[in-house]
Amino acid sequence: MQRIDVHPTHTYHQYKLRCGKPFPFGATLVPGGINFSIYSSYATSCILVLFEKHAKEPLIEIPFPTEFRIGNVYCMIVFDLDYENLEYGYRMDGPNDFKEGHWFDKSKILMDPYARSIGGRDVWGVIPDWQDIYQHRSRIAFDDFDWEDDCLLEIPPEDQIIYEMHVRSFTRHPSSGIKEKHQGTFAGILEKIPYFKELGINTIELMPIYEFDEFENSRLNPETGELLVNYWGYSTVGFFAPKTGYAATGKYGMQVDEFKNLVKTLHKHGIEVILDVVFNHTAEGNEKGPTISFRGIDNKTYYMLTPEGYYFNFSGTGNTLNCNNPIVRGMVLDCLRYWAAEYHIDGFRFDLAAILGRDPWGYPLTNPPLLESLAFDPILAKCKLIAEAWDAGGLYQVGSFPAYGRWAEWNGKYRDSIRKFLKGDGNVGEVAQRLQGSPDLYAASGRSPATSINFITCHDGFTLMDLVSYNQKQNIANGENNNDGSNDNDSWNCGVEGPTDDPQILSLRYRQIKNAIVMLMVSQGVPMILMGDEFGRTKNGNNNTYCHDNELNWLNWNLLSKNHELFRFTKAMIAFRNAHPVLRNTHHFQNNDYVGSGLPDISWHGTQAWQADWSSSHIIAFMLCGKHAKQGTIADETIYVAFNMHWQAHYFELPRTLEGKKWYIFANTGVASPMDINPPGNEIMIDNQSGLFLRERSAVILIAR
Repeated sequence: MQRIDVHPTHTYHQYKLRCGKPFPFGATLVPGGINFSIYSSYATSCILVLFEKHAKEPLIEIPFPTEFRIGNVYCMIVFDLDYENLEYGYRMDGPNDFKEGHWFDKSKILMDPYARSIGGRDVWGVIPDWQDIYQHRSRIAFDDFDWEDDCLLEIPPEDQIIYEMHVRSFTRHPSSGIKEKHQGTFAGILEKIPYFKELGINTIELMPIYEFDEFENSRLNPETGELLVNYWGYSTVGFFAPKTGYAATGKYGMQVDEFKNLVKTLHKHGIEVILDVVFNHTAEGNEKGPTISFRGIDNKTYYMLTPEGYYFNFSGTGNTLNCNNPIVRGMVLDCLRYWAAEYHIDGFRFDLAAILGRDPWGYPLTNPPLLESLAFDPILAKCKLIAEAWDAGGLYQVGSFPAYGRWAEWNGKYRDSIRKFLKGDGNVGEVAQRLQGSPDLYAASGRSPATSINFITCHDGFTLMDLVSYNQKQNIANGENNNDGSNDNDSWNCGVEGPTDDPQILSLRYRQIKNAIVMLMVSQGVPMILMGDEFGRTKNGNNNTYCHDNELNWLNWNLLSKNHELFRFTKAMIAFRNAHPVLRNTHHFQNNDYVGSGLPDISWHGTQAWQADWSSSHIIAFMLCGKHAKQGTIADETIYVAFNMHWQAHYFELPRTLEGKKWYIFANTGVASPMDINPPGNEIMIDNQSGLFLRERSAVILIAR
């Protein structure tokens, strides 16, 4: 703990005070009291407002004496406070001039941007008192959790299998099989760790867990009258605090320890935690939005403003954080360092990360200081940094995101290419690049295949089951006249829109899902699976379920038994990927034999061996030489993968194996379960070593042994 002179120098009513320390920002326990520190470059005065926990009216309001302001930082120690029963906020006075970007209003109580714990939405979905003068309440967090010997796992990026998931959705459904009081919480995820282990993933990517207000922009479902909410959480209230309503113990103020215990336990089981972070905007919205914190503290510093004082909206949600302002940049760094150091977070995925490279007027920077600072920060040095390399303002940087040797990217081009090929567009040249880890995007700049986070589905858009079941989005329930959500889904319903009992259609949909899983798991780069895709989760064609706290979002675990063949297939494909380092290269292919094995590291084939058809074909096959990839000192096996996305069956001539080896079949999506896939190591030798038929819209994986 920082050594601070504990003798008070001032008294306000019965409260003993002294000038505090400007760093760190926020509220920090010091000997005998609490150090409060907050920055504002334009405020003319500041008042500390203290509440007893849950009280309607303040306990005391203490003005910061002029001598307690150091530069643009108000800092004060208040002694002898009951910090376990305390909530605090600030009133800021200063100019109120819209065109100049100032929104000071001392009638409003403002949340601390650095609050480590936030009250006001302690239990998910409990309607708050809208007459409360202080909705989102800063609280004191205690950093005394016993981590034992826990540390970041530092799994090599190429070895990761990422599982994107939503905290509440994962276990909220009654079929989750966990304790009712834990459903939809951090504690609920902890109960499901055996499931992660069985599936084989080693990284979970959590959709936003920073404090947000589920009641933001709430309205009624036009179909059912049900309340629509801010369910996904991409609208941050406080960046330093875990969402209280996601904790089974949130009503007791124990959300910090509950989440830390989840991270610690996941680490014990070899599973990393990546957080989806939203530094592109806040919950304060546009000019009509609420004043919660940043707007009332220093609007002109924290937000990107037009010359007329309006908010730039590169986020599509009303405002845009001014991330390359030095103060805001410092806050982002402080925040991520805090989560890395205090919560042992393994990595961060940055929502609409292209915004982080814009200057205060919205223009893309050639050398964005925030992105560079994050890449070279010593505390974040072992954390994964993943960019969603586009924004709502039209800036698309997949393949060109400023990486500084550190940043990976959600590869949107991978998603689009694979979806088109899956439904039969015949874009084999493009698909070949994606299967190799997108060297056309990353090789020239020296970025490895693991730069590419490969995904076919994510929280935005259709689930994998819906991708093969719907041609059109079904978003009426969102209350936006079906205008929200992407219209460019590259989906195909296999002949019938939506649910069907037709066994041929259902069989084709299952086959297409398996084809997609094969493509994902044999691609170089880092595969990411959307929660529930492994057993056929559906959202009934809704491709933008951001506002639904119901079964559209809740994961229905009954599907695990109903669609068990999909789960079995996905589980085996993950195990296969983990067993073969040739699928997890740290460098791009050279398309030649550089180890003297007699085969190039990768070779391309079609219906005839060694003769790929690079026209608008629906067929592609490739062979990976295992001797170009080793696990320790042992060379991997040679793998052959063929895709027939044509609507007719085709005969594929097989390349000859070397050293008298034979082809063994691991997976064939064209045959019925359970013969569609074999456990890794138990592949079956095929009868005809010269070739095989692939039925329409199917994939095959062979091993030379």
